[in-house]
Amino acid sequence: MDWGEAVGWMILPIKRYFHFGGRSRRKEYWMYFLFTIILGIIAGIIDVLLGFGSAATYAEPGRIGASATSSGPISGLVSLGLIIPSISVAFRRLHDTDRSAWWLLLIFIPILGWIALLVFYCQEGTRGPNRFGQDPKGANLTEVFG
Repeated sequence: MDWGEAVGWMILPIKRYFHFGGRSRRKEYWMYFLFTIILGIIAGIIDVLLGFGSAATYAEPGRIGASATSSGPISGLVSLGLIIPSISVAFRRLHDTDRSAWWLLLIFIPILGWIALLVFYCQEGTRGPNRFGQDPKGANLTEVFG
């Protein structure tokens, strides 16, 4: 996969912002996940550089460092803008494993629910069509990115 294709997979959920139906491949989900992490780090750095958000600094004998203790407005806006596509790609990823989006409620069960969702997100989707649509692995890339 070249850089252009990787970026295409990263932003595909943004293009499908309010699309809660259908199916999403593991590649789409995990590339978007990586995109949100990168964007969050960049937003956090911008917040700190602009003096927003607080960063705790500490100095102890033999140790000097800093850690972010809260996010600033840029990070908050980025997070707010990514809520809907994050939920929609999670719905579609669950659909690809032939599960209802109701399974996303497992997120409210600490640790065990998170582990279950992680397993679901890592599982290969059902081969061929399922009740949520056609197999996205069988789709032509121009259909996906077009």
